[in-house]
Amino acid sequence: ALIAAGGHDVEWLTEEQLRGAAARVPLATYRKWFAALPEPLRERMREHWGEPPGELYVDGDGEDAAIVLAALRFGNVVVMIQPPRGFGENPVAIYHDPDLPPSHHYLAAYRWLDEEFGADAIIHCGKHGTLEWLPGKGLGLAADCAPDAVLGDVPVVYPFIVNDPGEGTQAKRRAHATVVDHLVPPMARAETYGDLAKLEQLLDEYATVQALDPAKLPAVRAQIWTLIQAAQLHHDLHTEEMPAEEEFDDFLLHVDGYLCEVKDVQIRDGLHVLGQAPTGEQRANLVLAVLRASQVWGGRHGAFPGLRSALARHVGLDEQELLRAPGARIAVPERLTALADGPACTAADAVDLLEALARELVLGLEDADWNPAKIPEVCARVLGEQVPDVARVLEFAAAEVVPRLARTTDEIDHVLHALDGGYVPAGPSGSPTRGLVNVLPTGRNFYSVDPKAIPSRNAWEVGQALAESLINRHLADTGEYPRSVGLTVWGTSAMRTQGDDIAEILALIGCRPTWDDASRRVTGFEIVPLAELGRPRIDVTVRISGFFRDAFPHVIALIDDAIRAVAELEEPADANYLRSHVAEDVARHGDRRRATTRIFGSKPGAYGAGLLPLIDARNWRDDSDLAEVYAVWGGYAYGRGLDGREARADMEAAFRRIAVAAKNQDTREHDIVDSDDYFQYHGGMVAMVRALTGSSPAAYIGDSALPDQVRTRTLAEETHRVFRARVVNPRWIAAMRRHGYKGAFELAATVDYLFGYDATAGVVDDWMYEQLAASYVFDPENREFFRKSNPWALRGIAERLLEAADRGLWSEPRAETLDRLRQTYLELEGDLEGEG
Repeated sequence: ALIAAGGHDVEWLTEEQLRGAAARVPLATYRKWFAALPEPLRERMREHWGEPPGELYVDGDGEDAAIVLAALRFGNVVVMIQPPRGFGENPVAIYHDPDLPPSHHYLAAYRWLDEEFGADAIIHCGKHGTLEWLPGKGLGLAADCAPDAVLGDVPVVYPFIVNDPGEGTQAKRRAHATVVDHLVPPMARAETYGDLAKLEQLLDEYATVQALDPAKLPAVRAQIWTLIQAAQLHHDLHTEEMPAEEEFDDFLLHVDGYLCEVKDVQIRDGLHVLGQAPTGEQRANLVLAVLRASQVWGGRHGAFPGLRSALARHVGLDEQELLRAPGARIAVPERLTALADGPACTAADAVDLLEALARELVLGLEDADWNPAKIPEVCARVLGEQVPDVARVLEFAAAEVVPRLARTTDEIDHVLHALDGGYVPAGPSGSPTRGLVNVLPTGRNFYSVDPKAIPSRNAWEVGQALAESLINRHLADTGEYPRSVGLTVWGTSAMRTQGDDIAEILALIGCRPTWDDASRRVTGFEIVPLAELGRPRIDVTVRISGFFRDAFPHVIALIDDAIRAVAELEEPADANYLRSHVAEDVARHGDRRRATTRIFGSKPGAYGAGLLPLIDARNWRDDSDLAEVYAVWGGYAYGRGLDGREARADMEAAFRRIAVAAKNQDTREHDIVDSDDYFQYHGGMVAMVRALTGSSPAAYIGDSALPDQVRTRTLAEETHRVFRARVVNPRWIAAMRRHGYKGAFELAATVDYLFGYDATAGVVDDWMYEQLAASYVFDPENREFFRKSNPWALRGIAERLLEAADRGLWSEPRAETLDRLRQTYLELEGDLEGEG
C-alpha cells in the first residue's frame, strides 16, 4: 500500500502517484520551515540540492509546486517510509561529500510530521534509520546539526535489537530516542541438506564398507568424489584432483570436519516479530543456541558451562578439543554411544551425538513446559542417571532463560507505555547467544558500557586469543609473520564485547592494558618485553567507524599512545615492525607525528565508508573508484592532537604496507553477508590495498562468537561457510518465506551484500553465482513466493546477478543461465510496468 501511495523508487514513481499523494507540503509552507533553519545548514542544503523545493518528489511547477510524501493515514496515526538519504539521487556526492546534508524532501517529511500532522511522537521501526547518522556533531548537537534541525523536539520511540548497543546509543545521542529493545531472531542449527546430506550419508556408508566389505571401497570413493564435485566442495577443500587411494582416508577426515563446521553453524530461523515470544520448536532452538555458550551470571564468567560442554565432560570428552579438529579420528566413549545413535568415528561424530543429547534434554523440558521439578526425570530418561553439571545448566534455563524469553511480550507493552509518556525500565545490552542472558527480558531501554572500562579484563583474554590465532593462521598459510595488519573496528562491537578488538590491537603490537582494580577502568598500558612476547611486534593500521570515534575518544588516545611508545623502543627492525616502518616514513618526509599515525576514520561530523551508495548507484568502474571513495570517506587521522585531520597521504602510506586485512565477528546472531558494513569497511580495505599495491592482502575473519573457542578463517573460507550454512540453505530460505515482503527483501539484500564483498574482495566463485540463480530465481517455489510477495526483490536479484556477469565478477557464467536471468528480468519489468 505504501508503494502504491508513491514510495521512493523514482524508477517506478508515476505522475499519477505524485498528483494523488495525500501528504503534501506546499512550497510556501516549506519555505517557512526552511527559513527557520540556521544559515550554515541552509547554505549547505542549497549548495547540494538547489533552492527549495529542489527536484526530488516534487509535484507541480513554480509557486504551485509541492513536495510529496509517501504516507498512509489512519486517523491519528500515519505510516511513512523514511525519506532517502540522498546519495542515490546525487551520486556525484559519493565521491566528494561524505557529509552530504539532508535533501529538501528529507527535511519536509519530518517537519510535516511535526508541524502539519501534529505528531505527539515518532516510532522508528527497523534497525537502523538514517536520521541519527546525518552530518553534525557526535553528541551535544547544535542547532545547525542536521539531526536536530530535521527532527526538532518530537519524541522518538525506537524499537531496537538488543545485540546492537552501539547503533542504539547513536540513536539516543543524536536523535534523543527512547530505545525499547527487542529480541534477536529465532536461531537454529544449520544442519545439512541436499548434496551435503547425501555426502554425509556416503561418508557413513564408506566407514561401514571399510569395516565389512573393503572390496567395494573404490566404488564408494568414486561416488564420494563425484558428489563432492557436484556440490562444488572441492573448492572449499582446496582439492582440485581426486586424492590417491592411500591419501583418501585422510581426505575424508577433512571432508567430515568441514561438514561438521557447516552443519554446526547457528543461523537465523526467521525474523523476530515485535512483542512475540518464541514458543514450541523455535523456543527450544533458541534455548539451545543460548545454552551453547558458557554463561556470564552474577558477575562471573563461566558461572555455568555450555550444555554440550557439560555433556562432553560427563562422557570424558572436551568440546573445545572436538571443535578444534572436527575431522580427527577419535575413540568415541561408549558412555556416549550408549546414549545416542549415529556414526561414532570422528570428533565431528561426537559433536553430533552431543548435540542430539542436548536437543533431547531441551525438548523433554519443552514438553514439560520447563517445570524445574521435571529435570531429574528428563535427565534420567535421556542420560540414564543424574549429572549435576547438566542439571545445573537446565535449572538455569528453566529458572532464568525461559521465563525471560516469555517476557518478550514486554516489547509491545513498553512501546505503548512510552507513547503514554511512561518510564521504560533500563537494562543491559549484548548478544544472548554469547552467554549474556542478563540482556533478557527485552522491552527495556538498553544501556551499553562504561567507555572508560574498554577493554575489560575478559576482553583482554579474548583479544590476546584473536591476535594469537591471526598470527598463527598467517604463519601456517605463508610461513611468515605479518609485518602489518589492517583491522576494522566498530563502536557496536566494542560495546558488545567490551573491547575485544582494542585488546587485539594492543596484543599485536606487544602491549597490555592496566586497570584500576576498584573501578575496573583502564588506566593505561604497559609494554610486554620481547622475551616474554616471543615474536615480533606487528604494525597495526586501524579503520574506525564514525560512531567509534564519537564514543571512545579516550580509547583512540590509548591506542595512539601505545603505537607511539612502541615506535620509540630501541629494538631490532626484525623484532619491531612498527618501529621499522616509522623509521622508513621519517626518512621519507621527516615528520614523526605523521609517521606514527595509524588510526583513520570518517571526516568529523560524517559517518560511513561510502561503498554502499557507490555500489547501489552502479557508479563505479574498477578498483580505483572503490579505493577513491574509501579514501575520501575514511582518510582522516585520529589520535592525540589529530582530531580528524585530513590525512589521505598518510593513510595510503600505511595501507600500502598492510599484509593482512582483518575483521572480527563476535556473534552468530548475524554474519558477514547480513549487513553492508562488512563489505564496506573490510572489503573496502582489501580493495584499497589492491588499488595501491596491485595485489590483495590476505583477508581474515576472526571468530569469537564463543569467546572461549576463538579461531581465524580466511575471508573466502568464511564466505563459503556462510553461503552453505545459511544463504542457500533451504531451511533459511523457507524461514524467510514466512515473512512475506520483508523476507523477500532479506533474500535480495543477501545477494547485494555478497556482490559487494565480491566487488571489493573477490570472494564469490562462479558456482556460487550459479547456485544463487538456481535457488533464488529459478526454483519454482521461491520464484512464486517472490512474485506474490515482492516482485521488486526478484527483479533486483536478477539485475544484480546480471551485473556480476557484466562486470566480470561472475567470470564464466553459463549462457543458458544468463538467458534465463535476462528473460526473468524482462518479464518482471513488464509486469511491474503494467501494474504501475
